[in-house]
Amino acid sequence: MKVVIFAGGMGTRIAEESHLRPKPMIEIGEKPMLWHIMKIFETQGFNDFIICLGYKGHSIKEYFLNYYVYNSDVTINLQTNSFEVHRTNSEKFRVTLVDTGLQTLTAGRLKRVQHYVGNSEFLLTYGDGLADIDLGQLIDFHRQHGRLATVTSVQPAGRFGLLGLENDNLVSNFKEKLPGDGGWINGGFFVLKPEIFSYLPENADHVMWEDSLEELADDAQLMAYKHHGFWQCMDALRDKEILEQLWKSGKAQWKIWD
Repeated sequence: MKVVIFAGGMGTRIAEESHLRPKPMIEIGEKPMLWHIMKIFETQGFNDFIICLGYKGHSIKEYFLNYYVYNSDVTINLQTNSFEVHRTNSEKFRVTLVDTGLQTLTAGRLKRVQHYVGNSEFLLTYGDGLADIDLGQLIDFHRQHGRLATVTSVQPAGRFGLLGLENDNLVSNFKEKLPGDGGWINGGFFVLKPEIFSYLPENADHVMWEDSLEELADDAQLMAYKHHGFWQCMDALRDKEILEQLWKSGKAQWKIWD
């Protein structure tokens, strides 16, 4: 099953980093966010990726074009312009890199890779979200309900702790960050049948994927898989710092590989 990843946005809400590189290439633990996402899939048996490029897409192409050499021991013969690989620890990624346009919105990006997806069901996610999701359970859920689309729903942690106050302003209890307000949000990690492409207009460049999700929901073709484990997006610099600290402290729950 192929995995499509949105990686073309400008990441304006994390401009401190994204003015230099696309958001999926911002590093956590000296590895791009995109690498962490791909490892989640590869560890569970999915290594055929289609990456939707846009803003500074050349940097993603350069990363993967050089990835094998960067992760290998090599002898380079400058006289013959040749090199010999001795040992490699490169992942078994198969990566199709597709320029889907600088200003194209997400539905348009997906429409532009339809040819590479083909006529089989596929996985889709954003280039800025990490989770310890069980993809096997997600796919089983999708196949059991029989609709066209499944979205993973998550409850993000609340941004602030809660104070329990009594009438005289006495703090009766203090609760650290809890899951938000009880609502569920779109956490990415979709499973989709190829029929969903009929919900994308021929010229979908100015259409958001979320608009297509609304149409799927209106037609009762969208189901939500509730993920109760770890999930964290990297929407702003603060989120990057959270992920970096989790990685450095050995508490990166999305790291489901050895």
